[in-house]
Amino acid sequence: MKTVSSLLDAEWHERYKRISKLNIRSSIYDVTNRCNLRCKGCFFFSSGEDKVAAEETDIRKWEAFIDREKERGVNLAILIGGEPTLCMDRVEAFYKRLPSFCATNGLIKLDRDRFPDLMVGISLWGDEEDEKLLRGKDAFAISSKNYAGDPNAYYLYTITPRQLGKTDRVIRKIRDAGLKVHMQLLSNDEGVDGFSWQPDELAAIRDEMDDALARYPDTVISSRYYHEIITTGRMLDRTFGWRECPSVTEPLDTRDPKPRRLIHFIRWASDLKTMHRCCTSETRDCSTCKDGAAHMSWVMVNKRVHIRTAKELQNWIEVYEMFAKLYQFIPW
Repeated sequence: MKTVSSLLDAEWHERYKRISKLNIRSSIYDVTNRCNLRCKGCFFFSSGEDKVAAEETDIRKWEAFIDREKERGVNLAILIGGEPTLCMDRVEAFYKRLPSFCATNGLIKLDRDRFPDLMVGISLWGDEEDEKLLRGKDAFAISSKNYAGDPNAYYLYTITPRQLGKTDRVIRKIRDAGLKVHMQLLSNDEGVDGFSWQPDELAAIRDEMDDALARYPDTVISSRYYHEIITTGRMLDRTFGWRECPSVTEPLDTRDPKPRRLIHFIRWASDLKTMHRCCTSETRDCSTCKDGAAHMSWVMVNKRVHIRTAKELQNWIEVYEMFAKLYQFIPW
C-alpha cells in the first residue's frame, strides 16, 4: 500500500508535515458593491453580482457577522468586492478578528500603521496597453508606487492572450518594484475581442509561465504543476468544471454525488445574508473558468489521488505550499 511516508524522502516529508497541520478553512466576502475601476471581464460586475444585495453599512453588524464566521470555523477571510479599500472600517473589522487577505486594485494604499501585516493581493491585467484597454488606466503605475518593497503584498497577474511574449517584461517590472507575483489566466467573462484563449495560446503561455518560474524564483510564487493544470484544465485523468469545482458555496451545493470540496466554504454578498454560487461568477460557464484559486483548491482537496507516485505527491505539496504562501500561512 502506498502511503505518504513511503513515497517521500526526509526533506519532502518535512515539507508535507508543515502544510498538513494548517487546516485552512476559507470563505470569501464581498466587502462592498462599489469599485473605483470598471474592468472589462471583471466577473463581479459582468454577472450582476453588484446588484443582488444592498450593502450593509452598520459596522456593528459587520463585526457581529465576522464573529459568527469565526465561530463557524473560518480561519481565512478573503476580502474582495468591488474594491475593499473603499471601506477601510469593514476591512479593519475582519483584520482585528480573523486572519485576512485583501484583494485590491492597489489604487488606494492601505495604511500600514493600521494594517501592518495584512496580506494584499494587487490585481494586474497585463502591460500598460492591456491595462488601459481593459481597465481604463495603467493601474500598475499607481499600485507599484503605493506598495513598492512591501513584504506583505504581491501582484496577482491575470495574463491575457495578448500578453504572449510580453510576460517577461511585466515580471521584471514587478521584481524591480521589490514585490512578488502569482499568475493566473483571464476568463474573459465579457467576451472582449482577442482575449479568449485558444489551445495553441494556452500551450505557449504555459511555456512562458514555466520559464518565468525558472528565471525569477525569488519573485514568482508558483509551480509547474499549477501551470499545467491552469492551462489544460486537467488534473491527472480529470477535467475541471462544475462537477469537479471545490469552491461552490456549501449551502447552495446541490451536486450529487458531491466532489471533494472546501469544507464549509461560503461566498457572502455585502448584505451579510445573500450567498453567491461560487468563488467567482454566477453566470460563468465553468468549463471556461481559469480562476487560479479555484484550480489550486481543486488540487488541494484531492490529496488522495496524488498518493500514487513520489512525483505526483510532490506536485500536490508544491501547490499546497503555494496557496499557503499566498495567504500568509507559511513565509515566502
